Amino acid sequence: MNRETVVAEALGLLDEVGLDAVSTRRLAKRLGVEQPSLYWHFRTKRELLDAMAAAAMEPHATAPLPVGGDDWRAWFLDNTRGFRRVLLARRDGARLHAGSTPVGDLDRIRRKMDFLTASGVPERDAQMAMLAASRFTVGSVLEEQADGAAGELPAGVPGIGHESAFEAGLALILDGLARRVGE
Repeated sequence: MNRETVVAEALGLLDEVGLDAVSTRRLAKRLGVEQPSLYWHFRTKRELLDAMAAAAMEPHATAPLPVGGDDWRAWFLDNTRGFRRVLLARRDGARLHAGSTPVGDLDRIRRKMDFLTASGVPERDAQMAMLAASRFTVGSVLEEQADGAAGELPAGVPGIGHESAFEAGLALILDGLARRVGE
């Protein structure tokens, strides 16, 4: 048993039972080990959850970075949509990710920021747009993943699909950023 095995099994457990039911006791049972042996790999549950969040984000963290000549608007949309897809790929993916720190992702974030600024986006606006898009995406996915538990809307309340609401909000963020850039 190694860290990667523990994290993979923990993510499998997450997908089966949801974040609230993930426990080191359940994980140890799933792995066929005693609970204290997990502490060899992770001192706290928070440490385990952070490792799970990082592993769950791996597809987004390894997506191709933008290169000079790419259209910054198209890249911004693709990047944010890719982030959403990764969060939706896991049960409670947004809750798992929320509050985690992208420690291993700082170089990639810097390169994304450099791309935006090289494309003419003022640095502060690029920072705020990336932050706004990230938080908007996490919030949208939180709502979408919680919707199954919410039940039906009351009669007369119009329903708006999650994807169309996400796309409309993302367009507003992008339009606002484009106006700041003067486009």
